[in-house]
Amino acid sequence: MTAAQTERPPTIVVTDLDGTLLDLHTRSWAPAEPALRELQERGVPVVLCSAKTRAEILPLREALGIEDPFIVENGGAVYVPKGYFSFAFPHDREFEGFSVLELGLPYAEIRRRIERVRRELGVAFRGFGDLTAEEVAEITGLSLEEAGRAKAREYDETLLLGDLPTEERGRVLQALERAGLRWTHGGVFHHALGAGTDKGRAVRKLLELYRREHGEVFSVGLGDGRNDEPLLRAVDLPLLVQKPDGTWEDLDLPGLVRVEGVGPEGWRRAVEAWLRGELPHRLPYVKKTRRQS
Repeated sequence: MTAAQTERPPTIVVTDLDGTLLDLHTRSWAPAEPALRELQERGVPVVLCSAKTRAEILPLREALGIEDPFIVENGGAVYVPKGYFSFAFPHDREFEGFSVLELGLPYAEIRRRIERVRRELGVAFRGFGDLTAEEVAEITGLSLEEAGRAKAREYDETLLLGDLPTEERGRVLQALERAGLRWTHGGVFHHALGAGTDKGRAVRKLLELYRREHGEVFSVGLGDGRNDEPLLRAVDLPLLVQKPDGTWEDLDLPGLVRVEGVGPEGWRRAVEAWLRGELPHRLPYVKKTRRQS
């Protein structure tokens, strides 16, 4: 490590998946791979933060060669590899080599509240929990195996509201809020989750652990849609890639940088511009004395 590197706090990259690191339709990350590899060569942690389930992210994480923590189901839980940090920290459970911070409502409770909304409104909208894996595969274009992973939800429910009339859809979303749930829209599907759950809260929890380890960090976040707003608000440098139609999501965030390029192509351009120093690079580094426990 060079002297210049020791004078700067480490950087953490937090990224959305579908429509950002992954192409929204093909789910390929090939255009982003050179920039991803450069981050890994420089030892920059890459935290995946997605609406995807643990069952979906684990094989993807392996394919990408990423060994850092990850965030599932719009902030429902943070998975930290055992021994990743040099200290013990409170967590809710352990799962196959991970310490898990659970931030979301259990899936069964979310489903119960959704059912109450259905009865209240008399609207028979469906979620992934109402579908077979074959039906999910047909709707999403996923393989049968991938559809099964997408159905393995623990902290949020994927809702199919796109076919409802606009007014009826609005009534459903309002009723979900009255039931103590929040909702988000990921570009294709709506998601229902606990009222206090979002990507930003999970990102902040994880960054607290990185700060405890390093004293200070600089965080870069990448997203493409409305449901990434909490993530982008939680980081030092928020980067927004273009949607498939070439536009940017209408977000109003301090310091937001809109990057040309759709999905993984925009991701590559954003990361390479940052690595070249063309974007705000790091916060001023003030060395802090870590408290001894």
